Amino acid sequence: MRFLFKTDYDQDIRIAKHSGYYWSYGILLLAVLAAPYALDGYYIGQMTQVYIFAIAGIGLMLLTGYTGLVSLGHAAFFGIGAYTEAVLTGAGIHLPFMDEPIVFSFVVAMPVAAIFAGIAGVVVGIPVLKLTGIYLAIATFAFAIVIEEVFSRWESVTNGYTGLLVASIYIGDINFGSGVPFYFLCLGLLILVILFSLNLLRSPTGRAMIAIRDSEISAQSMGVNLAQVKTIAFGLSAGVTGLAGALFAHKLGFLSPESFTVLQSIEFLVLIVVGGIGSLHGAVYGAMFVLALPQALAIARDYVPTEIAQMPGIEPFIFGLLLVLVIIFEPYGIYGRWLKVKHYFQMFPIYKKSTFKRQKAYMKSERLK
Repeated sequence: MRFLFKTDYDQDIRIAKHSGYYWSYGILLLAVLAAPYALDGYYIGQMTQVYIFAIAGIGLMLLTGYTGLVSLGHAAFFGIGAYTEAVLTGAGIHLPFMDEPIVFSFVVAMPVAAIFAGIAGVVVGIPVLKLTGIYLAIATFAFAIVIEEVFSRWESVTNGYTGLLVASIYIGDINFGSGVPFYFLCLGLLILVILFSLNLLRSPTGRAMIAIRDSEISAQSMGVNLAQVKTIAFGLSAGVTGLAGALFAHKLGFLSPESFTVLQSIEFLVLIVVGGIGSLHGAVYGAMFVLALPQALAIARDYVPTEIAQMPGIEPFIFGLLLVLVIIFEPYGIYGRWLKVKHYFQMFPIYKKSTFKRQKAYMKSERLK
C-alpha cells in the first residue's frame, strides 16, 4: 500500500509522483520499442495509427479537457495539417521568381504544418472568445464545415475530390513514410508531444487554462487574462492536432475531403471523453478505443441480423450512444475507471464505496451561469 503525503509545493508539479513511475513507464517504453520486431505489419500499422490519433487527442484534450472549451471542429485543423504536409513535401510552393517549385523535407514541412494549423486555431479562437458551451460547439462545427468545403473546392491546391497523392519521405535511403521507421517516427513525436503537454500544464499558462476550466469567474478574479489564455489554448490545441494530421497524411498516402468530415471531429470528441477527459492518459486510451471500435463493429456485423448490419449510419449512432452512456455512467472515462481500480487495491481492505461518489454541491456563481 502506498500513500503520498505532500510536504512542499513542488510535489504538485513533479512529473513523476513517485519512483514507481520510472520502472512502470520504463517497461512500457521498452515494450513499444520492441513491438515492431515481434509483430507483423498489420499490427505495426494499427499501433502507428493509435499514436497518430493519440497526438490528435492530446491536442483536443488541451482545449476541452484542460481549458473547458468544447470543439467540434478539430477535423478541420487535422486536415489543414495533412494538406499542408502533402503540398510542401509533394508539389511544393511555386514562387514568381523561380522556375522550379520549392519542395521541403518532412523535417521542415511537419513543423510548418503544425504552425499553419495553429494559426488557423488562433483565427478561429479570437472571434469565439465570448462563446461557451453549446454555442462554442456550434461555432467550431460551422468552421469544420467551411474548411471541408475549402478542401473540396480549392482544386488548384487540394485536387478536390480527385484526391492528392502524398509523397514518401526519406532520410538518405531510409523511407520514413511507412513500416517500422514510420512507426518509430510517430512514437517519438507522441513522446515529445506528451512531454511538451506535461510541461505546459505545469507552467503558469497551463495552470491558467485549468483555472478557466474550473471557473472563469474565479480565474478572472485572480488576474487571469481570459481572452489571451483561451487564444493560446486554441492555437496550441490546433497546432498539435495539425502535427497529427501531417503524420496522418503519410499514413494514408492519399488525401481527399472525405477523410476530414465532421464525423472525424465527433470521433476526436468521443476519443477524449471515453478515454478520460482531463487526462493525457485518457487521450492514449481513447485512441486505442476509437480504433478498436470499428474493428469490433465489423466483427459484430457477422452475428446480428442483416437488416441491422446493413443499416446506414449505424457507426455514427454507436459512437453517439457510447458518448452519452459514458457521460452518464462513467464521466471520467477509461482512465477514471483504472484510477478507481488502482485506488481500491491501494486502500484494501478499508476502501469505501462512497469514495468516488459525485457531489452535487456547486458554487452559486457557477450554478447561475
